[in-house]
Amino acid sequence: MKKLIFLYVLLTFTISYSQILDPVTWSTSVEKTSDTEYILVSKATIEEGWHLYAQTVPEDGPIPTTFIYDDSEGAFKILGNTSEEVGHTVDDPVFGMTIKFFERTATFKQKITVEKEVATIDGFVEFMVCDDTRCLSPTEVELTFSLRGMSEKEAQVISYKSLSKNIPEESGQGLWGIFFIAFLSGLAALLTPCVFPMIPMTVSFFTKQSKTKAAGIKNAVTYGICIIVIYLLLGIAVTGIFGADALNALATNVWFNIFFFLLLVIFAASFLGAFEIMLPNSWANKVDSQADRGGFIGIFFMALALAIVSFSCTGPIVGTLLVEAASKGGVAPVVGMFGFSLAIALPFALFAAFPGWLNSLPKSGGWLNTVKVFLGFLELALAFKFLSQADLVLQAHLLEREVFLAIWITIFGTLAFYLFGKIQLPHDSPLPHISIGRLSLGLVVLSFTIYMIPGLWGAPLNLISAFPPPLEYSESSYGVGYSRMGTSSVLSVNEGLPDGAHLLAPHDILAFNDYDKGLAYAKKIGKPVMIDFTGWACVNCRNMEQNVWPNPKVLNILKNEVVLISLYVDDKRPLEANEVTESKLKPGKQLKYIGQKWSELQTIRYKANSQPFYVLMDHNEENLLPPVGYMSNPEDYHSWLQTGIESFEK
Repeated sequence: MKKLIFLYVLLTFTISYSQILDPVTWSTSVEKTSDTEYILVSKATIEEGWHLYAQTVPEDGPIPTTFIYDDSEGAFKILGNTSEEVGHTVDDPVFGMTIKFFERTATFKQKITVEKEVATIDGFVEFMVCDDTRCLSPTEVELTFSLRGMSEKEAQVISYKSLSKNIPEESGQGLWGIFFIAFLSGLAALLTPCVFPMIPMTVSFFTKQSKTKAAGIKNAVTYGICIIVIYLLLGIAVTGIFGADALNALATNVWFNIFFFLLLVIFAASFLGAFEIMLPNSWANKVDSQADRGGFIGIFFMALALAIVSFSCTGPIVGTLLVEAASKGGVAPVVGMFGFSLAIALPFALFAAFPGWLNSLPKSGGWLNTVKVFLGFLELALAFKFLSQADLVLQAHLLEREVFLAIWITIFGTLAFYLFGKIQLPHDSPLPHISIGRLSLGLVVLSFTIYMIPGLWGAPLNLISAFPPPLEYSESSYGVGYSRMGTSSVLSVNEGLPDGAHLLAPHDILAFNDYDKGLAYAKKIGKPVMIDFTGWACVNCRNMEQNVWPNPKVLNILKNEVVLISLYVDDKRPLEANEVTESKLKPGKQLKYIGQKWSELQTIRYKANSQPFYVLMDHNEENLLPPVGYMSNPEDYHSWLQTGIESFEK
């Protein structure tokens, strides 16, 4: 039950997302031991939290670190094996076996004897790096060793990033996005009837109870810091209890998505005034009794009392925010809670420092309930996002794109009527006139409602592409009343296509959902393969398909220069009886669903389990360049595609 308390935390959307990381930098140097003998030194500098595997690993383990030196011209001979440092031998959490790996740095040395005059020796290293929860795809980096007395300080530095210099790194942007959304969520929570009236009450308490103005400011600032600490502890708890992998798994779990849908509907009903969700009164009473102790302890319990008393308003907001942050993993939940609590805490500290500002605050009244109702409508709209994900994973086709949009149009249209005063709820105050702010917000909501209407006829709706089902998951993939060529023809859009292929709406991209059939077709027509590891519940997959793929240069490649194989890792349809096999990752368990088959393929071959994940490979199933994940910039994605195609044509 304790875990379920945290699981009410729901997200506006759940991101399955792969970052372009660069945790290892390689440098080379040469040690001269005699006139003809040298030692080639390769040094890896590894970012904190990552580890590089040794040259020898157990069978069915990770890709070992392997060095290849180009002696094709017979200029030198290799003496013995490449030596390596002692490293660490541990129980690896990713592969579940005892493995040797290196952290921080790793130095490898290879003795050679030179038989001809040579200035440089070329080679490459293949390696894999992992942290405690994930692995990056195996990577090859070219190495160049100068035999002209090059010291280690002058060594050539080679980075994995140089192989994918056109691919942006987005981890920092992700955390800043979480912080910004969390801060806005905190501001929204401030304007609820559970929190807003507490501002003047609390500030007045501190100013009256303090002997000096400075003491009042100090106490109020301490109060704000305590609020931040309380919510940070919540973020740390969610990170520690669940972790990123567990919450990412929930994103594609049918029953949890249905549970989230029902829970959000309950929260929405509470916001709309049907009932109040409150923590037990005994909790608040116990905390209040501790708040009378004075000093730092008393102030801390006052902040805790605020969190408990305001739970009916802040709980759904904090919950939605926490799942959003936790799905990104790492410190994202902590960053999210910091942003949320900072927005809550700032007003108390600022108004305590400048109590005259309290006169400028609007008085508590019916507008606070309007804010709460507004949030209730948002919660109700978000609830259908989770129900939609369950429907997508099951491929039940009960909540297709047109139905989803019709529900959202109804919800936001009703909200617009409410803001215009045409609808009143039980807890609303009399509304003799509409304020400018309420009118402006109503116009924004009405405009958004009208914007969604063309989506019923096939408009892409790029502003909300992460929320509705994809365009192909609809009653009419090309728009109501239209076929693929804009005519009224009722012929199947897949007529005459290769075995196993279909046309991906609305751009008619030839796509396969079966790996073997897609590869066979690619060999037949002589084009490279692009594997698209995706998921029905993958939000960033939809963002790529609706915002990046339609770019003219990208679309031209996808339609004409590669064979697209889309493998849905959350496809819950059962495998054919002759395809059911034992899992290689979890011996003793069987792969029963299509999605399990593709998920295991991605994990075993590419040591990655996040989507979207794109691979360009040749007909021998060898990568043409390092795979990539989510990329919001069409130009960068096009550069990656073009580089792979050029590599295939060489």
